[in-house]
Amino acid sequence: MENEDKKVLDLSMEAGRILLDAGAEIFRVEETIKRIAMAFGIEKCSPFVMSTGIFLTAENEEGEMYASVKHIPIQGAKLHRIAAVNQLSREIVEGKYTIEEAEKKLEEIKKEPGKSDISRMLASGVGSGGFCYLLGGQAMDMLAAFLSGFLLYVVLLAFEKREKTTSKIVLNMIGGFCVSLFAVIFYRMGLGNAPGSILVGSVMPLVPGVSLVNAVRDFAEGNYIGGGVRFLDALMVALGIALGVSLMHVVYFRMTGGSLL
Repeated sequence: MENEDKKVLDLSMEAGRILLDAGAEIFRVEETIKRIAMAFGIEKCSPFVMSTGIFLTAENEEGEMYASVKHIPIQGAKLHRIAAVNQLSREIVEGKYTIEEAEKKLEEIKKEPGKSDISRMLASGVGSGGFCYLLGGQAMDMLAAFLSGFLLYVVLLAFEKREKTTSKIVLNMIGGFCVSLFAVIFYRMGLGNAPGSILVGSVMPLVPGVSLVNAVRDFAEGNYIGGGVRFLDALMVALGIALGVSLMHVVYFRMTGGSLL
């Protein structure tokens, strides 16, 4: 296969890899790969995308074949990268980029930093307080939930910065345990009168909402294998959270002899 055609397909594959790594839906990844390849003149392009990998085969006008496989572990959502790659693919179709310029732009997208640590901590706190309000919490309950959610991400970010990667289910168990502990502490300090609303609101930043929605969308598009994998991943996250919260309540009962709720 000609070097130019190979560069186009490598570019398409890399764009798909970034999307899948960022948590994009399977149909979006396949559509983007095809769109970029066709924009540069490769008509026979067949991507097969699963939740954890991409298989790409293509054929040029001379009948030469291209095949590539990439494994992509399931990661958390990075919506800013999905939006950036989507925009890039549409601009490629409009003819605004050469292959070299598109490659350079993809490298820039890969290096784009995510939200700062303090932004993530504040977002977790605000989200916790907001859900606490929706569940009937008052101002002091919302404050307790805000503090619990804020401290939750302090703990999670500390684990993210460790050299050794922590298992996802273990990390969610730790998150569930810690956020329950913080909610109990603040409630016992007199912040709020609705421990149930505080606890549930504080747990919400851990809930895998994006993964679950993407799983449903994949099912709707007929991608049953990919949707099943994403759904199972979301289920395992929920299981880890539930185990952590349950463990905290068992410890609380053993230490005080009473139930929190």
